[in-house]
Amino acid sequence: MTSFKEFAQACKEIELTSGSLDMISLVADLFHSVTLEELPVVTHFVMGEIFPAWSAEEVGIGAGILYSALAKSAGVSVEDIEDIVRHTGDIGKTAVLALDKKSQGQSTFSSFLEEDHELSIMEVFERFKDISRISGKGAQTSKIKNLQYLFNSASSKEVGYISLLAIEELRIGVGEGIVRDAIGLAFDVSSEDVGRGFMLTNDMGLVALTARQGGSEALSKLGLELNRPIKLMLAQITPSLESALSNMDEAAIEWKFDGARVQIHKDGDDVVLYSRRLEDITQSLPDIVEAVKKYVKVDTAILDGEAVAIDSDGMPRPFQDILKRFRRKYDVNSTAREIPLTLNLFDIMYLNGQSLIDMSLIERRELLNSSVENDASIRVDTQVVTKDPEEINRIYTKALNGGHEGIMIKNPNSPYSPGKRGKNWLKKKPVMETLDLIVIGAEWGYGRRTSFMGSYALACHDSDTGNFLPVGKVATGFSDEQLSELTDIFSDLIVMEYGKEIELKPEVVFEVAFEEIQKSTNYESGYALRFPRLVNIRDDKSVEDVETIERIEAMYRLQRERN
Repeated sequence: MTSFKEFAQACKEIELTSGSLDMISLVADLFHSVTLEELPVVTHFVMGEIFPAWSAEEVGIGAGILYSALAKSAGVSVEDIEDIVRHTGDIGKTAVLALDKKSQGQSTFSSFLEEDHELSIMEVFERFKDISRISGKGAQTSKIKNLQYLFNSASSKEVGYISLLAIEELRIGVGEGIVRDAIGLAFDVSSEDVGRGFMLTNDMGLVALTARQGGSEALSKLGLELNRPIKLMLAQITPSLESALSNMDEAAIEWKFDGARVQIHKDGDDVVLYSRRLEDITQSLPDIVEAVKKYVKVDTAILDGEAVAIDSDGMPRPFQDILKRFRRKYDVNSTAREIPLTLNLFDIMYLNGQSLIDMSLIERRELLNSSVENDASIRVDTQVVTKDPEEINRIYTKALNGGHEGIMIKNPNSPYSPGKRGKNWLKKKPVMETLDLIVIGAEWGYGRRTSFMGSYALACHDSDTGNFLPVGKVATGFSDEQLSELTDIFSDLIVMEYGKEIELKPEVVFEVAFEEIQKSTNYESGYALRFPRLVNIRDDKSVEDVETIERIEAMYRLQRERN
């Protein structure tokens, strides 16, 4: 059994390490030192998460609950905790300072424990699992009591990391790339095998455990499973049709719909739907569930598609209408009648017990076509394979005239690569280029917008370290109605405030248009957006969909070449 204090010490060493190779070595040592039971937990912990990304479990602790638990444990007021937060700018440091200020004579829960009792890693994890199961009346009070137990049982070295884990804000510079290489080093397997295992399971904890128990041979047996959603394959924007076709002998052309991605898992009559963020949205889309049951003519399948809302004139409705369907938890059937959806299927990753992701797109499409009976509510998207630029332009024009975003240009020989954004899938749109960026902060407005968060700080993602790198702020493109709605949403995501400045938990993705990318010393990314404006609030996208710093750099270079 490994104590949480040992985990905290390892985190501290990792935080103080700058070189990626040294960091990989430290993480590998940590993985090698823990027990089999602890390994998947520790793997998720160092990545700043409690549960795997595909899991529906969530701790559900915000700043309010955390501050209350710290205040009760330290014997101070919530206002005192908020004052310390403003001074330190860090919740972990706040927890350490607050609990260090406890009166020496104050009894704590730890006074009643055996003298040699130390919190174990598994004890912290199980307590978080208990918290995740709490709901209903009195849930907030119960969550606070569970956090109090952890704080009053922990040493000063541990409370900071427990606090950061509780709100899933533990960022010690360890991202997917570091963990992948650390698993490889710790258990003598290739990083490529680890990466593929993660791609197929979306669970780095499971991959680490498999590598430790069975090495490369066991990793090779990991595969897709029903009701364990995988990351979706992604596309990148192409500057021109000529550029897209230069890397392909032929191209598979499909319309690009202005809809929301849906991953469908069918097991007989059991159908589960997942959003792009891998959230279970089955209850919100009963019409799609029924269409899949009726028209997907296979026993088991994992499918990829786009849900589109069409009006009475046959034109696509605004994207925000689709999100109303995805968000709806009550009066679902009436909303379904008000905003009917059509599911356009364009890929299949799993069929009757067999993974298809290594097959070519053309082979997968043949299987998809033979698996689905087209109907007004569900259909396989039309695809044309051609190398004729004129034909592609005709399809492009027809898609735009139909009110859609443009076209997808796909390599017919490409496998399905979960979570990857490469040159095998490209998208061509006529609108100003946009970026999907995470919101990490905000600022209270002025004048009539004093009660609204009126400006939002945006960041891209460093996939190696897991950190978010600021690229600027957006304050235009919002209606007052949107600002009111966003203020309500972000109020539950406040980490700390400094006057008008607010730090937010990075959960919401903005699609932002801009005039150009500029070099900048004002932001940690080294870049800034010129004249950014909000295009969409992408509730359907998650942290994994946020643009990477590599993508920002590539766009900047391409911009320079054009000029």
